[in-house]
Amino acid sequence: MVMESDFRITGTLIWYYYICKREVWLMARQIVPEQENPHIELGRFISETTYKRDKKQIHLEGIIIDLAKLDHEKLVIGEVKKSSKFSDSARMQLYYYLYVLRDYGIEAEGELLFPKEKKREKVVLTDDIVRELEAAIKEIREIVSQELPPEAIKIGHCRNCAYREFCWS
Repeated sequence: MVMESDFRITGTLIWYYYICKREVWLMARQIVPEQENPHIELGRFISETTYKRDKKQIHLEGIIIDLAKLDHEKLVIGEVKKSSKFSDSARMQLYYYLYVLRDYGIEAEGELLFPKEKKREKVVLTDDIVRELEAAIKEIREIVSQELPPEAIKIGHCRNCAYREFCWS
């Protein structure tokens, strides 16, 4: 069982929460997915080779912001994803970063960036989103406190998942 003091909510856990609860449990226990998975490698490559002019990889209390810039004296943080396939979970991850920054007294806006698709989406934290995030954080804590992972449920994501062998072998 993971103790509350041993564990911190991260942007990655928020991302996985909106895709697969089992991945939340595995990731929280630092069970690392297959690193040679081509989807992980492609994501790493895109992160390393795009948006070079903007500040990259800002680490702060369980979050890693891909990039940050000032736009008309407003801080804008960006989250780079290889595709918009999981844009809902990516959006919630970025909202979480804005939520953490707001707790530090930093007002910012967000931008989801999909360089392969040449798409970007503006993201602004609202009170409704804050309530949704707080409910998700509460449920993540409940998932992580369980002794066993949630049951594996086959979803479309499983085919390309780096945890596939763990769940389905």
